[in-house]
Amino acid sequence: MSGNLTIAELAAAVGTGDIDTVIVAFADAQGRLVGKRVSARFFNDEVLRHGAEACNYLLSVDVDMNTVDGYAMSSWEKGYGDMMLLPDPATLRRIPWLPGSALVMADLAWEGGDPVVQSPRDILKRQRARLADRGLVAYAGTELEFIVFDDSYRDAWARGYRDLTPSTDYNVDYDLLASGRLEPLLRDIRLAMDGAGMYCEGVKGECNFGQQEIAFRYAEVLETADQHAIYKNGAKAIAGQHGKALTFMAKFNEREGNSCHIHLSVRDESGSAVMAGDGPHGFGPLMGHWIAGILATLREFTLLYAPTINSYKRYAKGSFAPTGVAWGVDNRTCALRVVGHGSSLRVENRVPGGDVNPYLGLAAIIAGGLHGVEHELELPDPVAGNAYTSGADQLPMTLREAAELFAESSIARAAFGDDVVDHYLNQARIEVEAFDAVVTDWERVRGFERL
Repeated sequence: MSGNLTIAELAAAVGTGDIDTVIVAFADAQGRLVGKRVSARFFNDEVLRHGAEACNYLLSVDVDMNTVDGYAMSSWEKGYGDMMLLPDPATLRRIPWLPGSALVMADLAWEGGDPVVQSPRDILKRQRARLADRGLVAYAGTELEFIVFDDSYRDAWARGYRDLTPSTDYNVDYDLLASGRLEPLLRDIRLAMDGAGMYCEGVKGECNFGQQEIAFRYAEVLETADQHAIYKNGAKAIAGQHGKALTFMAKFNEREGNSCHIHLSVRDESGSAVMAGDGPHGFGPLMGHWIAGILATLREFTLLYAPTINSYKRYAKGSFAPTGVAWGVDNRTCALRVVGHGSSLRVENRVPGGDVNPYLGLAAIIAGGLHGVEHELELPDPVAGNAYTSGADQLPMTLREAAELFAESSIARAAFGDDVVDHYLNQARIEVEAFDAVVTDWERVRGFERL
């Protein structure tokens, strides 16, 4: 795509003054882009070859960037030293919504060169390597929903995110009239992402007031995760430039939540599809084991699909968000929906919400699929009717329950390693403790006068 840059193209753009800044970025434990801006000339002269430094607390803070206890990789006792940001030149791209800027994604390493294994990008890369050992490559697309408000981010903050005005007044699912009012913003987002080297497929209205979805063409899983993180950051920035705000939080209110359906398929190294075949539903041998493995690990890996307290508010019967551990062919009531045929045959995982860390969600799907393949798990029958009332096992309904399942999962520890499991368990513990300490508006409304 035109927005992608080679090192030579960057040097030429720096020479003409077209680009003066390079953002060296990575996704933190919450999936947010963090990093630093450096002079483009300095990037070419130094950072490209030697990397840049950043404090290692960036993977060990809460959402408010507070230092918190319990992380093995960094603490006050260890002095909060540096880790290295090593640019991945294949990810270099223009950032049209920031004049004169390019961006490159970085891998994280310690001073001695060892990778920071708790880094979301490294976690996904290790699952990719497990696939590669079998001669397989995964491709994925993430479908992110968001809600747009006519209030700016700073106004929303000042008002405690109360009494905001959604950008539409009613259900605009597939609506072309009311959604058209948002087209100046949506068009700018689409064009900017195209200009950053992404392949934007289109946009559609969704059910909640102000809710939209912009979809991008599938790509190799690491590229998809990088693009997902960049898109979330850029869409918010562009909304701010329009005097609006948008949120990807899984459940903003009691209406429909923001999903992030993840479509993933596997091919061999030549690019040939390996999921399709002559079996039932057009499956090949790998497909049944793959789905069975994702199903078998779905409860234990939910923490990686749903990382926040708010994630679990989205799981409501009849909401198009799943509640049961079930799969079906083109069945939107199931956690796993099989769609496509032949070379397009793929599994849609409907468990993640808009707050998912894409690297962790994709890593969980691959690890689950490989668990099924390695143990040749048998695929149960699909759910043909309403999965909400099918009697299927339920997804964990709270972050606390999901963390307990993840902690006890021998599959998770084998796939990701103790360092990773313990790191993200501590993140969940911090989130639960922070929520438990808060007195909410709901409690005041119910208890101030009447209790």
